Amino acid sequence: MSSPHPYARELGDFLRARRGRLRPRDVGLEPGGRRKVSGLRREELALLAGLSTDYYQRMEQGREVRPSDTVLESLAGALNLDEEERRHLFTLAHAARRPVPARPERAPERVPDSTRRLLRVMDTPAVVLGRHLDLLDRNVMAEALLGDPSGLPAERLNMLLLLFDEELNDGRRCHDWERQALDYIGMLRAAVATDPTHPRATAIVGELSIRSAEFRRLWARHDVRASVSGTKTFRVPEVGDLVLDWDTYPLPGNPGPVMLVFTAEPGAQADRLRLLASLRASRPAHEGRRGGPDDHVRGGEG
Repeated sequence: MSSPHPYARELGDFLRARRGRLRPRDVGLEPGGRRKVSGLRREELALLAGLSTDYYQRMEQGREVRPSDTVLESLAGALNLDEEERRHLFTLAHAARRPVPARPERAPERVPDSTRRLLRVMDTPAVVLGRHLDLLDRNVMAEALLGDPSGLPAERLNMLLLLFDEELNDGRRCHDWERQALDYIGMLRAAVATDPTHPRATAIVGELSIRSAEFRRLWARHDVRASVSGTKTFRVPEVGDLVLDWDTYPLPGNPGPVMLVFTAEPGAQADRLRLLASLRASRPAHEGRRGGPDDHVRGGEG
């Protein structure tokens, strides 16, 4: 028996996670009696989408089913998907219609020279992340804020691996740690949707699934993020608390890396950020803070 199509398998996982998120009352159904599942039953979702239970079940199981766009629209409505989730559904389903390439093209991730030059002249912290959240480059301001990761092996320089590294984190958690984790996991989910069998994605998800029950729980939600942004409070002893906004910007490529940029509002926060940069510039290289790019997760309030 042939193995399931990787995109069909991802599609099934996504449908199952979204079905489990809904409750009968969310879609106008009466719960009725004792239920073995907290979310909607397969037959209930199939009824709402106008499909046979058998057809929908085969979709969730990742079996050879190629739903039409009309069926996908019905599923998106029945599952109450938002626009980003709807795009994700169509991306997976369209990919599942195509034969699996024998040898997918996977060019090494490279940061263009022009992007590296831009990083060096930016007067605010910025890093470049690969499609699987590997740290590809950073500027001096980012090292001043997040720490110098040069002491870590290259394969460990990944935002998710660092975030779930208990040894680095010393068991500490800031109150918005889960939101940060969901953002990163959602970005990785979006990357997996473009290439479910990529060795780097398989290695990261496999390692974290083995050693972290917390990761398994959050990964099973199948949330997806095309891009993320937020506000973070950094506790920096040299200058005091820093409240920074952070945003991600896609770089050329399909899929391409993203630039994660931290900015401060004009005034006291911007002054503190400049002071931190000047202190970093005046400090000998061997005295720089050691750590990883997840220091903002460990030292921030959110």
